[in-house]
Formats: sequence, C-alpha cells, structure tokens
Amino acid sequence: MIKRKSAREIDMMRQAGRIAAEARNLAGSLVNVGATTKSIDKAIHNYIISQDAKPTFLGYRDYPASSCISVNDEVIHGIPSARRLALGDIVSIDIGVTKSGYIGDCAATFIVGGQATKETERLVEVTRECFYEALKKAKAGNRVSDISRAVQQHAEKNGYSVVREYTGHGVGSKIHEPPEVPNFVEVPRKKADPRLMQGMTLAIEPMINEGGAAIFVKEDNWTVTTADGKNSAHYENTILITEDEPEILTACEDMP
Repeated sequence: MIKRKSAREIDMMRQAGRIAAEARNLAGSLVNVGATTKSIDKAIHNYIISQDAKPTFLGYRDYPASSCISVNDEVIHGIPSARRLALGDIVSIDIGVTKSGYIGDCAATFIVGGQATKETERLVEVTRECFYEALKKAKAGNRVSDISRAVQQHAEKNGYSVVREYTGHGVGSKIHEPPEVPNFVEVPRKKADPRLMQGMTLAIEPMINEGGAAIFVKEDNWTVTTADGKNSAHYENTILITEDEPEILTACEDMP
C-alpha cells in the first residue's frame, strides 16, 4: 500500500534528507587518489552519528557498512574495503540516514581527481541528467511510468543502457516502500502503474551503464557489477510529490 506522508512526517524526512545530502557532500570531498573506500565509509558513519541520526544501511539484511561505495564497473551495493582509489576512477556513493524514525536516501557518482576520459565524464553527467529529466515528470496526476520513461529515453538517446533488475522506490519510515520506480517502461506492462499523488515520497535513482544492461552479483551477495566490465554510474535523491513542483528532500548547499 502506498502511503502519503503527513506534514509532520515530511518534516522528519527533510531532516533525515538534509543529513544524508550533507554526508554525500562530505563523501565526495574525500574521493581522492589513494583514499580507501573503507575510510570514506567511516567518515560517513561518524558524520551521521554526530547528527544524532543512524546509518540506515548498516545491518540492513546484514549489510556490513554505513554506505554503499561502488567503483567503476560496480553498479550498486559495493561494500567499502581497503581498495585504494586511482586517478580517473568513478565512485558511486549511496547513503541512507534515519532520523526520528524517517529516512533520507541519496547517491551520486564522483570522479577521482575530478577528471577522467571524456566518455566517463559524459556517463556521469548523463546519469545525473536522467534524474532531473525524471524530476520534471514527478508531478501529481502523472504516473510512475512517466518518471521511468524520462530516465530511459534520456539514457538511451545518449547511447547508454538502463539497469532493469534494480529500481527506485518509495521511502519513508522504511527504506523500501511501495511503489517501485523503475528506470525503464515495461512492455508489455506486467505491474501496476500508480498515479502520483501529493504527499508521496519517492527515491528516484537512475543506474546507467556505459555498455550493455546486463549485470551480475558478486560472491559477496551484495556487489552488483556490469556483465561486460564497462563503467556504470548512479544518481539518486529522495523527493516529495506536491500540489506543484516536486521537492528534493535530500537537498543541501553545493549538491553534486
């Protein structure tokens, strides 16, 4: 059942979302040559705790870290480790924060050293653009498929593939709530296509591959990589459907 949030619940989600966004900014500043993904995760953890909040991902289905940090061909759910970052790597950092029982969920992809090949830089930018194209459709009266179509069309127009096995989702007091928010339009449609209503809160998260759409899960049962070894990028914000323009709940100054 899709839950529309009350004013109080939305305020709690704004608080959680701000902390998540600030943690994402902090993480991005630490994406440097020689840094380990584990050290970045530790900084994320410490910041969230300092804000009297909790890392949502830590312990979720036994996940062992406070963030998901995925490098290059890793799509999502990369487990932080002693791996050291190299110049030109792309690093997708996904963060969930629980504050007063409500959650903010966001992600962005950063480039180590701030520069990579033109092809890689373009992948990162187009993935971010996919989110903002979807945001234009996140209005009361539209349907989830309008969001999905916007992501898919922008990605494919630029020559990229959309991951299909993982989707955006509702978010609130739980990290995953109805509805699913795919990044593609299913043809023929097999699942419901809910209408967007004021008070709905969604995590829209394009996961875009440089090569083919096929993926596989590593032996750790978490890390998702591209099947062809080509790079993947991820960008996400938690948003609120309003009477007018959607509101990004995971917003702060200097958003990536």
